[in-house]
Amino acid sequence: MLSVLSSVGYFFLGGCLLNKAVVVGFYLMDHFNYKDNELYAEDIKVTDLAKQYGTPLYVYSKATLVRHLRAFEEALAAKDHLVCYAVKANSSLALLSVIAQSGCGFDVVSKGELMRVIKAGGSPEKVIYSGVGKREDEIEFALSQNIKCLNIESESEMYKVEQVAERMGLVAPVALRVNPNVDAKTHPSISTGLKKNKFGIAFEDASRLYRYIAQSKHLNASGIDCHIGSQMTSGGPIIEATDKLISLYKELLEIGIKIDHIDIGGGLGVTYNDETPPSPYEYLAAVIARLKDFDVAIYCEPGRAMVANAGILLTDVLYLKSNTERNFCIVDAAMGDLIRPALYNSWMNIIPALKRDKSDALEGSDANGNRLYDVVGPICESDDFLGKDRHLNVREGDILAVRGAGAYGSTMSSNYNSRPLCAEVLVDGSKAFVIRERQKEEDMWRDERMLENSTSHDFS
Repeated sequence: MLSVLSSVGYFFLGGCLLNKAVVVGFYLMDHFNYKDNELYAEDIKVTDLAKQYGTPLYVYSKATLVRHLRAFEEALAAKDHLVCYAVKANSSLALLSVIAQSGCGFDVVSKGELMRVIKAGGSPEKVIYSGVGKREDEIEFALSQNIKCLNIESESEMYKVEQVAERMGLVAPVALRVNPNVDAKTHPSISTGLKKNKFGIAFEDASRLYRYIAQSKHLNASGIDCHIGSQMTSGGPIIEATDKLISLYKELLEIGIKIDHIDIGGGLGVTYNDETPPSPYEYLAAVIARLKDFDVAIYCEPGRAMVANAGILLTDVLYLKSNTERNFCIVDAAMGDLIRPALYNSWMNIIPALKRDKSDALEGSDANGNRLYDVVGPICESDDFLGKDRHLNVREGDILAVRGAGAYGSTMSSNYNSRPLCAEVLVDGSKAFVIRERQKEEDMWRDERMLENSTSHDFS
């Protein structure tokens, strides 16, 4: 039994009094571990999963996901709050269902994501709708579902939301996503809080637009929102951004505008290689300290930190080959299955499903029994790789596991080279559930039409 003493920052766990930060760190451990040199997903050998369902194969741990959900909830327990899982990180219906059952909210960026949340049993009344380019039909659908809040990212979008709400006879709950011009100190492609980024409304314009919202009959200023980047490994940037949001909040109070929440966005990083990101408790403690005396709820939008280390990608070693320059470990997973390494040059930890003893090593191996490999896929692109310069003791037919693949893995996959999308399974203890069937080749062109069978329109 777990009990919480949130006021003093300690947990009782197993009869021991532990610091909250320590226990939250415990929560962030995952359930992919070696037993007798074999990798397990909870209580199942991953090689058994590969044999049963084939490869490439995404494998998720329910216990790990639940741990991470609890970590964020407990980190914010001392303050009125709403945790909104960022659906873009992994939009699997099964995972969304687990998250919805926990009472968590959701951050969506499209009509399709909102529909997925509803399909999975999530409450629209706990949904934050973000995104820099919302179509009119998306705005209308979101308002019709009575969502919690629309995050507005431009002045033009504000007017569009107002028009749609007026037509529907509604008052739209909105927040301005302000761009605080804060450097998240992350990869340039996932930085979102600088003036050069496309996201949000310039900080200096926010007060004027909130004044407009205050006098509108069809808009209600529900909150202030910001999101400065992804895979942040320090708390400094979010503290800087929060301080700017507080200054805006105080300015609004002075002119009689009272909002009910401050949304600090997501972006907390995870460990892929040697990163040392703070725990959710460490990350959010400074935010809570700054907002504790203000009558506002804290909203946050974790995605990667929730699901990255709750998933792995299994892949079969097809061939080993060498030339005078490199050793190549050719696997059946490709950039179409996991694009992060090719897209961002991201490091993904690659480990064997079976640890071989160094005595069982190929010629040319180092003292630990490893050879240096580029782990590459079958797609006809030079950038089709999962990892470069990896020390591995492997054979053809072995199974490798790519760790940290639960976020921005399957959700960014494609059919490039006409390769079917891979299967996905969710492990719960000793049980495995197929949550997405392996796509069949004929499914890839099911919605296509050859010329003689296509619908035509005459525009002459």
